[in-house]
Amino acid sequence: MKFVDEAFIDVAAGDGGNGCVSFRHEKYKEFGGPNGGDGGRGGHVFAYVDPNLNTLVDFRYSRRHEAKRGEHGMGSDMFGAAGDDVLLKVPVGTIITDAETGDHLYELLVPGETVMIAKGGDGGYGNMRFKSAINRAPRQKTPGWPGERKSLKLELKVLADVGLLGMPNAGKSTFIAAVSNARPKIADYPFTTLHPNLGVVRVGPEQSFVIADVPGLIEGASDGAGLGHQFLRHLQRTRLLLHIVDVAPFDDNVDPVAQAKAIAAELKKYDPELYAKPRWLVLNKLDMVPLEEREALVKGIVKRLRYKGPVYEISALTREGCEALIRDIYKHVRTTFEAEQPQLEVDPRFAQP
Repeated sequence: MKFVDEAFIDVAAGDGGNGCVSFRHEKYKEFGGPNGGDGGRGGHVFAYVDPNLNTLVDFRYSRRHEAKRGEHGMGSDMFGAAGDDVLLKVPVGTIITDAETGDHLYELLVPGETVMIAKGGDGGYGNMRFKSAINRAPRQKTPGWPGERKSLKLELKVLADVGLLGMPNAGKSTFIAAVSNARPKIADYPFTTLHPNLGVVRVGPEQSFVIADVPGLIEGASDGAGLGHQFLRHLQRTRLLLHIVDVAPFDDNVDPVAQAKAIAAELKKYDPELYAKPRWLVLNKLDMVPLEEREALVKGIVKRLRYKGPVYEISALTREGCEALIRDIYKHVRTTFEAEQPQLEVDPRFAQP
């Protein structure tokens, strides 16, 4: 399935039905009185978070979504039926924005969550509503109210605990395939990954986290170069970034330190808050470096980067060093998650002695 993380749609809720002017006509009742019913409500348009979806591709080919209008009121005190609602299924992590004003409307993060994105118009009043002591035969009615009409932008941000950063061919796809259930496309040319891949990493019973592999960056990505910065937003919800660096590039003229600095610069230019997230340095492809040269190579890279955070030496191909990295990632994710949870006050009557 093609990954689509942005779509523009038009939604139209149903108009309300018109009220009815009618009078009771029964045998032996000369003055039957008004009995025109109200019009029915127009259908609403809802967005429903479906956990089984992971792309907005359905909206790429179906842009117009319109609910039914309410039925008109009828005689004999009969109200019009409400119009059928429309339910749009979206994946977890969808952001809904007004395409005309740019206003942020909804951020859908909970599976099963349902929000009304366009309200149906109310039905009009029939003439029975206008009956009074001085107006016994009203001929007034009101038309139904129009339903809301909106042009919306749907944007999907991948929900993951850990995001992978790195140049094309840094080994991100190999790493996520080695440690998770994801099976991304892997090849020896740049831009193998053209859309985000999600993988669940199992650490132990009921212990897991989600990792996201996004397309590789190049210098100038924040200005639209290469695949552009459109995929950087998928890292904004992560709790930890892994900066994967290829320490043994095929081209001897490629400097891993310069590439790492370029990635950090693009990240900071795109979003300072994203740049401020915890970021660990992961030196990959050490299996291609002779054992006696590894220590000096690693120390040289860290020194030139002036990096003070955690450093991990791995080979995604052989899984060397991956187990320790995964355990430390889980500890960090778990600790961060617990710190984000609100502290509830415990009633003294139920406090543990």
